[in-house]
Amino acid sequence: MRKAVFTAAVSAAVLLAAGVACLLLWQEGIFLPNRPSKEQFPVRGVDVSAHQGEIDWPVLAGQDLSFAFVKATEGSSFTDAQFAENWVEARSSGLRVGAYHFFSFDSSGESQAAHFIKTVPKREGDLPPVVDVEFYGDKEQNPPSREEVEARLVPLLIRLTEHYGVKPILYSTGKAYKRYLAGGYEEYDIWIRDVFFTPSLPDGREYAFWQYTDKGRLPGYQGDEKCIDLNVFCGTEEEFRRYGAQP
Repeated sequence: MRKAVFTAAVSAAVLLAAGVACLLLWQEGIFLPNRPSKEQFPVRGVDVSAHQGEIDWPVLAGQDLSFAFVKATEGSSFTDAQFAENWVEARSSGLRVGAYHFFSFDSSGESQAAHFIKTVPKREGDLPPVVDVEFYGDKEQNPPSREEVEARLVPLLIRLTEHYGVKPILYSTGKAYKRYLAGGYEEYDIWIRDVFFTPSLPDGREYAFWQYTDKGRLPGYQGDEKCIDLNVFCGTEEEFRRYGAQP
């Protein structure tokens, strides 16, 4: 009996140590739970912000990447410090580029749209604009209602569609998607974040992009954040070439 208890305790300790080791390796970007196959997802890209600091775009783009989403704006007044440089240099490196806006629960959709449009040029061949809907600050503990979010989000999406001539992409985490997007917004493509599993949306929808890790480690940037977000397009290379074309 004592031997069995001892063996069980040792096994539990080994499993705990292995779990802690995996967690540490994941935090350092050495162990990635998700590794989507190149055969299934041939089109790959990154999303970046000022947290990656100065980016050597030719170096970054040369690592089997096809696209980059660049943070542009947040709310009604914040502009990412690296946007202007990233926007120009990413495209010059041969990548297809799109800009994303971090959605604010606290300001009107009209003012957020005006800020994004003022910041992001309209250029043929670029990926559609992205609206990033996720919790921030205390919003997960004190979430706005779906109706409150819709009252801000819908005017933002409509205005961006009118200006850029293509419907925006909606980026979201699993929790935010379930609360605010599931069962609605069918006319907008989804970019979903899941860094541990292959995503499965609660309403059964397919998604156009998948952010499969926020712990990527690639040469080509020097910033406060040593990791970078890695993504795949959920389609073929030919479908990606046609993706987001203005009607």
